[in-house]
Amino acid sequence: MDNSSWQDPAGRIKRPPFLLYSYIAAELLAPFFASFIILYGIFFLVQLIPLLEVVLALRIGLADFIRISSYLFPHMLLYIIPMASMAGVIIGISRLANDREILAFKACGVSLRQMLPPILIVSAVIATVTGYFSVRLIPLGEQGMKQLMFQLAKEKIDKGLKEKEFTEALGDLVVYVDDIDENQEWHGVYVSDMRGRLQPLITMAKSGRLSSDVERMQVVVVLEDGTLHNVDDQDNQVLRFKRYQLQIPLRPPGGEDVGKLSRGSMSQAQLVAAAKEVGRRSKEGLGYRSEYHHRLSMPVGCFILSMIGLPLGLQAGPGRRAIGVPLGLAVFVGYYITFTVTRVLSEEGKLPLVFGMWLPNLLFLIFALYFLYRVDQERPLLPERLHAAMLARYDRFIRPVVREVKARIVTLFFKLLGRRTKNVGGLESGEGLFIHANVHTRTFHFPECAQYNSPQCRIEFKDVKVAREAGFRPCGFCATLLDEDKR
Repeated sequence: MDNSSWQDPAGRIKRPPFLLYSYIAAELLAPFFASFIILYGIFFLVQLIPLLEVVLALRIGLADFIRISSYLFPHMLLYIIPMASMAGVIIGISRLANDREILAFKACGVSLRQMLPPILIVSAVIATVTGYFSVRLIPLGEQGMKQLMFQLAKEKIDKGLKEKEFTEALGDLVVYVDDIDENQEWHGVYVSDMRGRLQPLITMAKSGRLSSDVERMQVVVVLEDGTLHNVDDQDNQVLRFKRYQLQIPLRPPGGEDVGKLSRGSMSQAQLVAAAKEVGRRSKEGLGYRSEYHHRLSMPVGCFILSMIGLPLGLQAGPGRRAIGVPLGLAVFVGYYITFTVTRVLSEEGKLPLVFGMWLPNLLFLIFALYFLYRVDQERPLLPERLHAAMLARYDRFIRPVVREVKARIVTLFFKLLGRRTKNVGGLESGEGLFIHANVHTRTFHFPECAQYNSPQCRIEFKDVKVAREAGFRPCGFCATLLDEDKR
């Protein structure tokens, strides 16, 4: 690459290298969109499972189902976009490192700092989009979902009310209507109210109707010219009325009251007002304030996680295993665990709310700057002693567990397929059989084992006896084959 067009003889940049920036940005955006589509499909399927109960109970059609999916879209993006952004940076940088393009950039005088601006720009744009979804679209989606659920529940009630039939479409309210005219006016109404009572509250009226307010999401049964019968043990109270109203909270199957304005459906201004009304330091006020800061801190966290993806992606290279994606997954999980813990502690008053809500971003910003400094100095992410100590702990405690679990899964897989191992009876004798062994783990493997052709298995034995005499032992899966052979 000729960088003379954007560097002077002293090495100072004369103008931004837009060709380089656009090339790096394109390498990041392609895996970002691919990761976004995959993650959105996974999250949508997870959200669809509990949603099916509502769909089936309310008999939702295709058009309303599409509307529900669109209302769920912004909420899912608050978690999908940061994951996809981090994965896009890791995969894009790993691809450049594996193809030696990062090495070519450095050979042409392009340092890591000069490759950083396009990553910053792409991450900032993605974080801005996340912020718009978090602050603006998610509350609107929550409100739209509640209004749609209200309309669907109202339609179910209208369809469930029939002449000369008892209906339970109103939950704990059982309604009987003798006649319904063309204007949807009721005549001869009987209502049994069991809400929060052991004995029903009986109401009989000459006429009535069902009134609904979509904006306030309220359904009211209006009864006129009737009597109310209240039975309490041995006492019986009868009240006459000219007009009587019953407010009905609508609840979709497995959902909350759709008429109640939750924290997720409030705007930022409404959250601030609600916190002042109930008290900023009260438990409910802390909940409103935590929701307010949650919407602001998540986009910043998206930007920080994207920046951490750069040093993780640079861990790949020719002849090295690409560990950026699993490390990125671990960092992402660690971020959300830290965020959840600090949010709970903040809402309980054990941490100052603003400090607790922004603490994860501060911690991971420090990690990002430290990792960027290490890779800029051509050093590993962690100091050598710490890296060696972690590898030793992994080899001693985690690797045996992973190997055992893997062996058990492989064994179960073969059993489910009904596959019998071949030449098991000749394992001990080893006639015509070679055993492969791993000198690092001191384990040996049979041909049926998934590790038999592993590059680390460079030693061969003719039978089990010779392998054991040499100090090797069977892996978890191969040990089960020996046990079956003995039986």
